[in-house]
Amino acid sequence: VQLQASGGGLVQAGASLRLSCAPSGLAFGIYFMGWFRQAPGKFREFVAGISRDAINTYYSESVKGRFTISRDNVKNAMYLQMNSLKSEDTAIYYCAANRYGTDYTIVDSYGYWGRGTLVTVSS
Repeated sequence: VQLQASGGGLVQAGASLRLSCAPSGLAFGIYFMGWFRQAPGKFREFVAGISRDAINTYYSESVKGRFTISRDNVKNAMYLQMNSLKSEDTAIYYCAANRYGTDYTIVDSYGYWGRGTLVTVSS
């Protein structure tokens, strides 16, 4: 199983980025998916999650209203649209798969993780 996050980069505050996650070797459609991030010197934190059928989405308070999570079960892909980026959004962003969607804000609830993609927001 591989989950590859991409789309990160260096942007100025206020800009937008769209991250993508392309799992392989995974029955994508049956997994709850999440985005996490880890800033230097900090714990990995939940950013957003989306149910298997894409009906339900969840966000951390810090990104609610600015970020949008989505998925395409036909293309086996997940996305994170990030708008109005702030310097505090600077982190490595990871996509992860949670088989049952329980405790979706908890790192240990996810069985599969991909390599992250670095997002740097300059102020």
